[in-house]
Amino acid sequence: MSHHTCEGDHDHDDSPELGIKYSLYQKIDKENVECLNEATEGSGKSILKAWEDRLDFNTYVESDVDQELLFNIPFAGNVKLKGIVIIGGDSECHPASVKIFKNRPHMTFDDVNIQSDQEFELQKDVDGSIEYPTKIVTFSSVYHLTLYFPNNFGSETTRIYYIGLRGDFFKQHQQGVVIATYEARANISDHKNPIEDQIQYHIH
Repeated sequence: MSHHTCEGDHDHDDSPELGIKYSLYQKIDKENVECLNEATEGSGKSILKAWEDRLDFNTYVESDVDQELLFNIPFAGNVKLKGIVIIGGDSECHPASVKIFKNRPHMTFDDVNIQSDQEFELQKDVDGSIEYPTKIVTFSSVYHLTLYFPNNFGSETTRIYYIGLRGDFFKQHQQGVVIATYEARANISDHKNPIEDQIQYHIH
């Protein structure tokens, strides 16, 4: 039997109301998403898509020279990540595990041996019915997410059709600007009287 088959039957069981929960893909900085070891350039970005498009199996990313895939996913703000869904079909190409790292931009395969923030053993998922709940405390403030898929269920390459992220999005705070403005005004006020005192001193 060939160990290089990524095709299989897919059940189309849709749940439109879940689309709102898995809308974090809209907050991803798509231009700066990196997928390492993808066979087709740009295909990694394509699977970070809407929940209602998760069963579009014409769109997928497949690994190139071995089973490994690594995603660097930056967000447009801070995210509280609550769960992940991974659709890889029912073939041996489905990833068998994932290691998750937070706030470590531009990771490479040389970096993946460090301790991950969470790791899951995966099951074959053809329709997005399996969610892997993340540790809320650990992933309460995430601006960059790295997903490392080291292996699959026996094929030479790994194929993923959809990665869904569930959680809450928070815009970047502008607190630093407010503090700077306050300090600038305070400095002017602080220096006003000493300057006047100095002038009066010289006059006398």
